[in-house]
Amino acid sequence: MTTMTGRTVVLAGATSAAGRAAAQTLRDAGARVVAVGRDPLKLNALAASLRPAAGAPGDGALLTVESDLADADAVTALVDLVHDSAGPIDGILHLVGGWRGGGGLAAQSDDDFRFLERSFTALRHLSRAFDADLRASAAGRLAIVSSTAVARPLAGGANYAAVKAASEAWARAVAQGFAKAARDAAQPQTAASVVFRVRSLEGLEQTLADAFTGLWDAEAAAVNDAIITLEP
Repeated sequence: MTTMTGRTVVLAGATSAAGRAAAQTLRDAGARVVAVGRDPLKLNALAASLRPAAGAPGDGALLTVESDLADADAVTALVDLVHDSAGPIDGILHLVGGWRGGGGLAAQSDDDFRFLERSFTALRHLSRAFDADLRASAAGRLAIVSSTAVARPLAGGANYAAVKAASEAWARAVAQGFAKAARDAAQPQTAASVVFRVRSLEGLEQTLADAFTGLWDAEAAAVNDAIITLEP
C-alpha cells in the first residue's frame, strides 16, 4: 500500500460516494485528509462513516470543512484554515461536479450550464490558491475527474462535455506550469497534474481512490499531464 504518512490531501466535493472511498483510502495510507463540502450534515455523515485510522497518533487525521469552492473568498478562508490546522498541502482530488443534460442541443439551458460551470470555477479557485503548496511539496499531486464525453460529446450533453473539456484544459495547463517551474529552477519535477476520465463513476469509486493514491508511487514527471481512463 502507498505510504502517505505526513502528507495532507484536500478532497474537494468530498461527500459523494467517490469522496468517501478516497477519504478512507487516503486515511488508511496515513494521509491527513481535508474533506470539503457545502452540506454540513453530509460532512458529518462522512466523518461518522469512516473507519478509524490505523497507525500513530495523527496518521490518517480527518478535518471536515464546510465551504463553497465556487466562491473565491471562501477558498481564501479555506486556505488559511488548512494552513493553520494542517500546514501546507500535498494533494488535491477535485470531485466537485454533477450532471444536467438531455433533450438535444436545444435543451442545453443557461441555467444548466451555470450549474455545471461551478465545478470548473471551483477547480480554478483551488488550483490557484494551493499552487504554491503543490509546487513546494516533495510530492505534490492534483487530479480531476473528467468524462469520456470529452472525446465524444453528444448534443444532449453539450453543456456537460464543454465544462469537462474546459476543466481538462485547465488541469493540463497546471501540468505545464509544474514542468516549467522545475525546468526554470533546474530542479527535478516534484508536482504533477493528472486527468482521470470515466464514463460513469458509479462502481468505480474505489478504483478512483486507489488510482489517485497510487499517483504518489510514481515519479511526478512520469504522470504529469497524463489522461488516464478508468474502466470497470
